[in-house]
Amino acid sequence: MSGLVVIGASYAGIQAALTARDAGYTEPVTVIADENALPYQRPPLSKDFLLGEIGAQGLLMHDEAVFADNRIDLRLGHRVVEIDRNAGQVVLNGGAALGFDNLVIATGSRARRIAIPGTELDGVCYIRSIAEAADLRARLGEAREIVIIGGGFIGLEVASSASRLGKRVTVIEAASRLLERAVSPAVSRFLLDVHTAAGVAVKFGTAVSALIGTSGRVAAVELAGSIRLPADLVVVGIGGIANDELAAAAGLECANGIVVDAHGRTACPGIYAAGDCANHYSRFAEGWIRLESVQHAQDQGRVVGLAIADSHEAYDSVPRFWSDQHDFKLQIVGFGARSDRTVIRGAAEAGRFSVFNYRQGKLVAVDSVNNPADQMVARRLIAAGISPTPAQAADSSSDLRSLLKTGSKAVA
Repeated sequence: MSGLVVIGASYAGIQAALTARDAGYTEPVTVIADENALPYQRPPLSKDFLLGEIGAQGLLMHDEAVFADNRIDLRLGHRVVEIDRNAGQVVLNGGAALGFDNLVIATGSRARRIAIPGTELDGVCYIRSIAEAADLRARLGEAREIVIIGGGFIGLEVASSASRLGKRVTVIEAASRLLERAVSPAVSRFLLDVHTAAGVAVKFGTAVSALIGTSGRVAAVELAGSIRLPADLVVVGIGGIANDELAAAAGLECANGIVVDAHGRTACPGIYAAGDCANHYSRFAEGWIRLESVQHAQDQGRVVGLAIADSHEAYDSVPRFWSDQHDFKLQIVGFGARSDRTVIRGAAEAGRFSVFNYRQGKLVAVDSVNNPADQMVARRLIAAGISPTPAQAADSSSDLRSLLKTGSKAVA
């Protein structure tokens, strides 16, 4: 049996399979997942799930009926150990082989491990899978002193959840501000104030040198200069690594992920990649980039599904990200890392504002806090290459939507 084989029950993999079916693909479709759980959403793991506000059932992307209705064979609890391009098949753990005409690699990414002494101690946690999140949730009930290594999205979301549970939380961030590569300084300052007000301590420009244990269990985090922070639970959130080893072993081009074109195609006919494990060229980033984003995974998965069904559409989605921390929703559209000018629309002190990021006079990103309306219009502006002047962006009474009607590309 051939047809379409998808490696990974990720957002990208499931979207590719469903889209291919919806676009008229009639051959067999098989999704191989190395976890036993039905495909689930990962963003709530560090938030609602960790707080116990939703259970495993509430995480599901779709129930079993959706896969049955779309004639998608879910192979749960199986792991692909080899891609044999010449034979057109994948080999599963245990030795079974499955043939394919089309293959989608949607293996996602994994949590980056920290390389310091003491990582083997009990109480050192990562959060990427539902099993890891369930383990962390159970440990949070007993823990009092929590140290989080990494002030990125995962670290800050866990810090928010842990502080809401009444825990004493310290975040260690090697950079000079929170989310340094993702948001503007104004948003970093706002988030720092929010976390500090909630009782979270944040230490910047600090390296962790070791984790110290007692009777095999973590008891402290040692910083540079032999400073020790008490900790009966340590959560590491220092980024992700593309799961591209299978592709590399099969001879596919990999460079911080599997290299794909605008349709998710690798250089090998019939083999595609999408989501966290894929590296693509983005006009918004002005270069090659690997994104870890739900919206990106779904959009790229959709493009791959269309290509497999011979209904081609180039991937050109504006990058979007979001994060829930305490009572605030942070939303980001575009890439603002190389911006050279920012203007604020709204009032940060009111807890509802946006930061418009410009590079050489062009709007490249908008970071918003509790302001979804700005995000909606910003997405359309950036996609169309339309830039309001900084004065227009800063004026909350200015109707930015009107620029979409005129196609204006004002720059000042």
